[in-house]
Amino acid sequence: MSKRRIKKVAIIGSGIMGSGIACHFANIGVDVLLLDIVPRELNDKEKAKGLTLEDKAVRNRLVNDALTASLKSKPSPIYNQKFASRITTGNIDDDLPKIKDVDWVMEVVVERLDIKQSVFEKVEKYRTPGTIISTNTSGIPIKFMNEGRSEDFRKHFAVTHFFNPPRYLKLFEVVPGPDCNQEVTDFLMDYGSKYLGKTSVLAKDTPAFIGNRIGIFGIQSLFHQVKELGLTVEEVDKLTGPVIGRPKSATFRTVDVVGLDTLVHVANGIHKNCPNDEAHSLFELPDFINTMMENKWLGSKTKQGFYKKTVNAEGRKEILTLDLDTMEYRASKRAKFATLELTKTIDKPIDRFKVLVGGKDKAGEFYRKNFAAMFAYVQNRIPEISDELYKIDDAMKAGFGWENGPFEIWDAVGVEKGIELMKADGKEPAAWVTEMVAKGETSFYTVKNGATYFYDVPSKAQTKKPGQDSFIILDNIRKSKEVFKNSGVVVEDLGDGILNVEFQSKMNTIGGDVLAGLNKAIDLAEKSYDGLVVGNQAANFSVGANIGMIFMMAVEQEYDELNAAIRMFQNTMMRMRYSSIPTISAPHGMALGGGCELSLHSDKVVAAAETYMGLVEFGVGVIPGGGGSKEMALRASDTFRKGDVQLNILQEYFLTIGMAKVSTSAHEAFDLGLLQKGKDVVVVNKDRQIAEAKKHALLMAEAGYTQPGERNDVLVLGKQALGAFMVATDSMQASKFISEHDQQIANKLAYVMAGGDLSEPTKVSEQYLLDLEREAFLSLCTERKTLERIQHMLKKGKPLRN
Repeated sequence: MSKRRIKKVAIIGSGIMGSGIACHFANIGVDVLLLDIVPRELNDKEKAKGLTLEDKAVRNRLVNDALTASLKSKPSPIYNQKFASRITTGNIDDDLPKIKDVDWVMEVVVERLDIKQSVFEKVEKYRTPGTIISTNTSGIPIKFMNEGRSEDFRKHFAVTHFFNPPRYLKLFEVVPGPDCNQEVTDFLMDYGSKYLGKTSVLAKDTPAFIGNRIGIFGIQSLFHQVKELGLTVEEVDKLTGPVIGRPKSATFRTVDVVGLDTLVHVANGIHKNCPNDEAHSLFELPDFINTMMENKWLGSKTKQGFYKKTVNAEGRKEILTLDLDTMEYRASKRAKFATLELTKTIDKPIDRFKVLVGGKDKAGEFYRKNFAAMFAYVQNRIPEISDELYKIDDAMKAGFGWENGPFEIWDAVGVEKGIELMKADGKEPAAWVTEMVAKGETSFYTVKNGATYFYDVPSKAQTKKPGQDSFIILDNIRKSKEVFKNSGVVVEDLGDGILNVEFQSKMNTIGGDVLAGLNKAIDLAEKSYDGLVVGNQAANFSVGANIGMIFMMAVEQEYDELNAAIRMFQNTMMRMRYSSIPTISAPHGMALGGGCELSLHSDKVVAAAETYMGLVEFGVGVIPGGGGSKEMALRASDTFRKGDVQLNILQEYFLTIGMAKVSTSAHEAFDLGLLQKGKDVVVVNKDRQIAEAKKHALLMAEAGYTQPGERNDVLVLGKQALGAFMVATDSMQASKFISEHDQQIANKLAYVMAGGDLSEPTKVSEQYLLDLEREAFLSLCTERKTLERIQHMLKKGKPLRN
């Protein structure tokens, strides 16, 4: 059998989901044919232009308008706007025959069986046999959609359920039809993980599948608990947000963003189609939800839901909150609980759960009831919606942004303690849980030899979780593979001669301990190993240098110490570039300031697609001081070509720093000059990133990596560039586009990137530029305005990025 390749897909239905899915396929380099229906009548603009229903612009209006709206939406569905050229639009009446040339046809139309059946009937006329055909339905049974279709259609038909927004939410539920070939199922699972960057979860054809079945239960359970426990909307969102490893939008803000009508639609579907669910009554809508639906208080789409944005009498924007007792909006109230105060010193949410369920206040009562209900519900969904418990956890983490799934939370609380909470709430453990405990099993998960094992209910034994062989999970190897540790880093042996240095500081900021750890890791690698990866699996790679430390030195006027600290940062970055072993950085999430500089100086960057990278030092009143200013001047020099206007090229790199530009994806970082084509690579699935970085380190080592020599051929433009930049900043300041302080910072950066006030273009060394950079950084640190900016950020509690 020939290997299946996906070069082109057809997406039928261009609504929010259809356009979003189309954009994500374009993100990974696949050509997309996006189709929708033909409008039934002309709009006013079309009438004014004298168009008819036969004009192509009219016939493709719905699909073009939908795609345009999607591409303008925030957050963007596409890694780089240029990728939109991979999407061709059309309409079902004229362009459906083109699906004969695609490798995968996906239906993403409205959730009505009759409409879906009509689409599939048309698709079958033109689809090439053997082509995958799938639906993004969130709950219509496959047997009904399959009805009347050919054997080949049924053999290649499955549900491929994306979560909205498709670029950002990682869950990809695959539900094979009853006649679906195993080869097709296996292909979709692998494709979702490897190419789409998703967590592929094989689900059963049950109402709402796995993610929505559990997620909607959790929200409905809260809807019913909120009044019972006398909690406000703000209090619930405080209790169900980041403190327990959930998104900042928590519960009610999430419902506002998704749309209350969407949630109600799924909840009603579960209530209707799961009459034997032991929690059936929980899927009935409380009175306050029915009132909101009647009032069309659906959330963001109707400008009001559980929260409402208004402008008060003073003209200031204000967010009001719905009082669930009076059903009137009121000023927001700050939520505070003693139990939450006890968790402030506990960094990881997984370590907080024992404290939370032991709370003596209303928060403790809430967590005990909430977790008891969740534990009872998920245990009873096995084997109904899944035979394996890890799939439930994977679905909740990938689809709802939970840091830990229900069974992982139960493990954190303690299996016996979880049973105790359930019994206190009038719920009994499932027979398989009782049997598991009786066998002496004390947890749902264990780690052996760096791999995760789960309790498999059918075999009644701990079984290795499938699909991990292409991953390296640092949590699983940190203790057993530790080579070195200090307060800032852990250095782990990834095997095959490759080390990894993992930051352990708050938000992975880079201070003296991290720099010392990086140097130690390079020492160890140069002595006894073949390569070094700098990577972690926290939410962000690094938000930059610890500028609070720099602030203290500047305030105390400890300029010698500050000079030494900046020099150490620069020297460490240069060691990353000029060591005897290949160095690979693996940025993801935020890679800002010093975190960006570290990546700039690595031999290779293996970036996660969702990497937001930038040199943002201007925001705190300084220039990049860890080699970033030098490196952008060097990269501009390397880009100069004969016949180019060199000043224009240098200006682009200057503006990347001067405007504190941050990429909205790793692909956009190439356009900003922060990543380099032909050298750096992008990984769509963050879970595979460390393993991919290790592979690249090995490849470079095996190819005979040789320590490079420091550069002394960086072409700087001197007074030519310096004068032009200073005229521009003077003009901007005179026009009030920038402040005098901003102008001062920009002029310092101009001086560095121009190579000083040299009389003519000159080739200089990296060290020459580093010395200029350090001098400029230090001089700015003495400025009152800079110190005021840093102090303001410290008071606000914002991440200190440099």
